[in-house]
Amino acid sequence: MKKIKRAACMAVAIVCAVCSITINPGKVQAADFWPEAPDVQSASAIVMEASTGTILYEKNSMDAHYPASITKIMTTLLALENGNLSDTVTFSSDAVYKTEGSGIARDVGEQMTLEQCLYAVMLESANECAYAVAEHIGGTMENFVSMMNQKAAELGCQNTHFNNPHGLQDENHYTCAYDMALIAKAAWQNEMFRIITGTPSYMIPPTNKHVDETPLQNHNCMLHPFRTAKHVYEYCVGGKTGYTEAANSTLVTYAQKDGMTLICVVMDVQSPGQWDDSRALFDYCFDNFQILNIADNETRLSGGDVDTGDFNTNEKFVNIDTNGAIVIPKTATFTDAVPTVDDSNASGNVAGRISYTYADRVVGGADIVKTGATVEPFAFGNVDAQTDTEQETETLTDTEQTKEKTFRINFRVILRILLGIVAVVAVVLLALFAFSKFQIWRRRVSIDRNNRSPYKTIKASKKWKKRRRRRRR
Repeated sequence: MKKIKRAACMAVAIVCAVCSITINPGKVQAADFWPEAPDVQSASAIVMEASTGTILYEKNSMDAHYPASITKIMTTLLALENGNLSDTVTFSSDAVYKTEGSGIARDVGEQMTLEQCLYAVMLESANECAYAVAEHIGGTMENFVSMMNQKAAELGCQNTHFNNPHGLQDENHYTCAYDMALIAKAAWQNEMFRIITGTPSYMIPPTNKHVDETPLQNHNCMLHPFRTAKHVYEYCVGGKTGYTEAANSTLVTYAQKDGMTLICVVMDVQSPGQWDDSRALFDYCFDNFQILNIADNETRLSGGDVDTGDFNTNEKFVNIDTNGAIVIPKTATFTDAVPTVDDSNASGNVAGRISYTYADRVVGGADIVKTGATVEPFAFGNVDAQTDTEQETETLTDTEQTKEKTFRINFRVILRILLGIVAVVAVVLLALFAFSKFQIWRRRVSIDRNNRSPYKTIKASKKWKKRRRRRRR
């Protein structure tokens, strides 16, 4: 019976260990409350938190509109990803004469560094500089436009088609507030982009065509008092303005406060509505929402992280990425968010992902990353089972000389192992039960034999047989 208890305890321990990496969403009830947002003038608008992608506000965010010069965010991002800041950009005749509107009056054959051109693109919204950058990076303007559309598709844009690098009016050049937020989010992840978009002013030194310096001023009035100080917003850290007669005013703005980086996109609004709407939406979000780190607050898993259970070791094989976060209303608590674990896209150092929803909205998530801890190989059943398990769990280290065996978290393998162990335990318990019943039957048979008449026992003895023979004689 001791063996039975020991096997049962082992099965229960393994079940508890495996269950510790799975969350039961049914125990968490999502609140329905979402703060009431202000009315805005813009035909389309959205506010997205940059690190989590959480959408805090939206109004007709999927409707297509002309973007005007906020197009230049994509132009700058592609240039930073595909060029060197020290590259020399030479202005072609097309760059100078096929553009109009805002610019810094460059000449054919003029040369500037790519870095100088990008400051002119983002601060002064210089159309000829955007055209020159496109030709330099793409070889031709047409090739660069193809790169823009390809990048938009990669980012998940759903209602975008670019037809030029500067945003001058074109019926085939459009996007939506949601797509622009995705593009702005990707751009913000580039350190040089953050520096450029957050620069109030910049000076271009003399060039081969201009003997004087060229001063640049950031046109984003929420960051820099370009023409007036009334729209300056203390938490603004960058952005890009846009305007054409067909597009009306457009604006992408970044703001940071209380650990949150917000991206606000407003489209098709009469000036100064772009400034008023952006300020109202920023204040609404900063006043009503909070960002919470997942690894620091997730206590429904084992101590705030995910482990593999007790497989002959106490080392933890996976942890929640410390950069993961969620954004929820300030009236809610972390446990109000409903978590879901998904390991279907596990690859490399990522074992899975934990995502959170609140009030039927996706509010953030974090990768479940491997720690690199190692474990000795273990067997379940026979040698073939051990081989299969090792093939599922062993990986090579960075150096082929050591070739250490590491544990790769595979929830399907763990589930199969668990079911196998439960089946083995069940068989053992049934066998022991049957054996105990057999032993009881044998004792009863033995007792029945021992309780027979002593006469019969004597009758069967050799001594009794001899006496019987003598009497017969």
